[in-house]
Amino acid sequence: MPPSISFVIPFVDEEPTLADLCAQIAAATRPTGHSFEVILVDDGSRDGGAARAAELAARHPGAVRLVELRGNFGKSAALAAGFERAGGDIVFTLDADLQDDPREIPRFLAALDDGLDVVSGFKKTRHDPWHKVLPSRIFNWLVRRLTGVPLHDINCGFKCYRAEVLRDVRLYGELHRFIPALAAMNRFRVGEIVVEHHPRRHGVSKFGARRFFRGLMDLLTVAFLSKYLRKPLHFFGWIGTLSFLAGLAICGHLTVVWLSGQSIGQRPLLTLGVLLIVIGVQILATGLIAELVVHVAGDRRPYRVRRTVGFDGDRG
Repeated sequence: MPPSISFVIPFVDEEPTLADLCAQIAAATRPTGHSFEVILVDDGSRDGGAARAAELAARHPGAVRLVELRGNFGKSAALAAGFERAGGDIVFTLDADLQDDPREIPRFLAALDDGLDVVSGFKKTRHDPWHKVLPSRIFNWLVRRLTGVPLHDINCGFKCYRAEVLRDVRLYGELHRFIPALAAMNRFRVGEIVVEHHPRRHGVSKFGARRFFRGLMDLLTVAFLSKYLRKPLHFFGWIGTLSFLAGLAICGHLTVVWLSGQSIGQRPLLTLGVLLIVIGVQILATGLIAELVVHVAGDRRPYRVRRTVGFDGDRG
């Protein structure tokens, strides 16, 4: 019988926290009366985390499972691997570093019972260094402005979803943090609750400038998808049309000048007019190609699995 709740937890070099995390999740979930599974997804650990997770899966059959990837594919890919194997009607995500508090689980479930489809944690009081908190505040402000989803902390890894939400989301790059925005695009009900945040006790933060930049690029992707996912030509079309019409107007003016007997061959305006027409046609063609991609592109798994432990038909 499948569990009613799946906890999907990607980790990289978090071996010291895994046993304690699983114990805390069990202690918080059992009183709710829900059956559950904890899916630990190893995203290329080098500290023995995969071995510890396999040991926990063997010690707690059915309750703890391991998906070991063949290397570091990124958090989005690791979550996608866990989501694909999650059997629960409700799916939680949380970080493996013990900064998220599993005692908040009943409050997430209560928010779902109140009618939400996605519940995101809000770390109102954070125990992180300022150089991590400040960029996060700026980033969250940009997300609210560009997507229209009024979450204060979209970066928070502690989230809860109805399983049907995740069936419509394709994850790659850094898109995992934007699942609530992608869910809102599909008219799911999204909300948040304030959660307690603990200082990191083990390991080091994986946050850095490169990850922040990748997140900004993916934010632009989500902002584009939120308006033009199904009709990308509506975005490329008006830009291409403006460029084409501007070039056509310039060339029309030069045609009148040429018909009046003046030479136009050496005028830079002629080059500009032709260039704008060519650019306009190319942008329109790009929009049409994007339309084709929307209709015919198939999903690809952004990860490769080395082995699984605790699932039916495990591969080792």
